[in-house]
Amino acid sequence: MQRSATDHVRHSREMLNKIRPKSSSPHPDLSDHALEQARRRLEERVSAMTMQAVVMQQGMLNLARIPTPIPRAGEVLVKTLACGICGSDLHCVTHSQQLIDSTRAVTGGELFDINEPVVLGHEICAEVVDYGPGTRKVNALGSRVVSVPFLPRPQPVMIGLSGVETPGGFAEFMILSEDLLIPVPDDLPADIATLAEPMAVAVHAINRGNLGKDDVPIVIGCGPIGLAIIAVLKMRGIGPIVAADFSPSRRKMAERLGADVVVDPRETSPYDSWRGLAGASDPARLGRQTQLFMGFPFRQSVIFECVGVPGIIQQILANAPPCSKVVVAGVCLELDQFIPVYAIFKEIDLIFCITYTPDEFAQTFAAIASGKLDVAPLITSRVGLDGVAGAFASLADPERDAKIVVVPH
Repeated sequence: MQRSATDHVRHSREMLNKIRPKSSSPHPDLSDHALEQARRRLEERVSAMTMQAVVMQQGMLNLARIPTPIPRAGEVLVKTLACGICGSDLHCVTHSQQLIDSTRAVTGGELFDINEPVVLGHEICAEVVDYGPGTRKVNALGSRVVSVPFLPRPQPVMIGLSGVETPGGFAEFMILSEDLLIPVPDDLPADIATLAEPMAVAVHAINRGNLGKDDVPIVIGCGPIGLAIIAVLKMRGIGPIVAADFSPSRRKMAERLGADVVVDPRETSPYDSWRGLAGASDPARLGRQTQLFMGFPFRQSVIFECVGVPGIIQQILANAPPCSKVVVAGVCLELDQFIPVYAIFKEIDLIFCITYTPDEFAQTFAAIASGKLDVAPLITSRVGLDGVAGAFASLADPERDAKIVVVPH
């Protein structure tokens, strides 16, 4: 049976502890010098078998040394080059128990154990440094790669939500499945490559909305997902795009990523702005019509809810144009409520979404690598592993940062 990384390190530490000073040494025939050399060799060996990582346990983040992971059959060992901090990482730290309880209630599975160490981070770009048994070695050592954060083992592993033997990207090394690797072109920076993951979430949300070329979208909330949706809508030529956020810095970023009209909802209704842009006299361009709102002279509206707090869905249903599609991308972990008749009378389609498919991930990465999808403005800061805890605090303030990328080496 293959020995785990933890077992390797434990064994080496036991050997190290056996090499003591001469007065207590079990090897009286060895000189102090020989013992010291043996100790140093073992210390080097143990150090090489461990690595730095940011470990989450009971909602706390701490920098620690953990075993360097060992790839199994069909897997590769990679050096983490960059890893973005996702909103779901923030949820894992600040709402651990709610997230665990919600996942258990919906899927019947355990997301992670709040009392066990977990290494977060799933927006990754990495370098191949070793192969596990049975690999085809398709990507040469030194190759840079991205991957969906998933290990297809008999007991599947979600990278970034698992323990120290399959750590996420807030660690110096990780293991990935060889079959899921996508090479990164030489001219694409590693931090930009990490954005394939959050941008794929946006691609999936827009695909769920099934937008047509004449649709006029409204993005409520310009956090990382709202901004990513704006960038993808712009890439696809869908617009004009209306965006709303309370934060001045987020509104500026929304403009940079392609929103055509950006409003502070305390001052201007995004729905009024939509009416100023979406009018149409050509019947072929009008949105879906119903008997209650026959002759509504506007193009189809698609509203992206990217806030994820109670009350927002009802607020949208109250203000949305008739026959709107509402795509809920914000992750709300609390009990929410809305009045169904608002959606019923307007025949609003309410759509929920999460994550993406592997094909959507690959298509998104190809768009970033080709330059069609310009996402560089999303990255506002970079930190080392020792800066992760501070970065989580910074991301709680929308005026300070949008996307922070961790660079472990």
